[in-house]
Amino acid sequence: MGDGLGDFGRRGALALGLATVLAACTSPSESSDETTVRTDSEPLERRFAALGRLSDAHWLGMVLGTDSRGSVPGPTDVRVVGFARLRAGGVKAVTGAPREGFSPTAPSPPPEPLVPYLPKGAHWVRSESFDREVTGGAYAGTFFLDESEDLVYFDTTNPLPAPSSGH
Repeated sequence: MGDGLGDFGRRGALALGLATVLAACTSPSESSDETTVRTDSEPLERRFAALGRLSDAHWLGMVLGTDSRGSVPGPTDVRVVGFARLRAGGVKAVTGAPREGFSPTAPSPPPEPLVPYLPKGAHWVRSESFDREVTGGAYAGTFFLDESEDLVYFDTTNPLPAPSSGH
């Protein structure tokens, strides 16, 4: 009780902070429906700066752990999951850089609204070292890369903007 906030105040402040993260991923002109596939790349570029410029994005921002009433009983997690295209040769540049090796790894199936954007015949590779590089250890995230199409499939929880992004 030393800070005067109490348990409710701390939980409320955390929930407000995470809601702000979600709001930063959401344009006022877009639906807040979590099944609406978004195509804007800028919020992804701010959070995944190590990937560089992205295009052809298809992604979702989904609030996890809310109850059926829509209330927020405590901290709320936000899942940001989807696909995007790196610049030409971008995946080869990433996988060829010195770090712990990439290995063939298939991601879990994407959420239903993203299934139509799942590339056919993708040969996904992943490196835990690269995951840590992109997240900076600040949040949970996995990044699967396909060299033939320069694609990334990302699945993250509470992704924060990179410190150098200025946001």
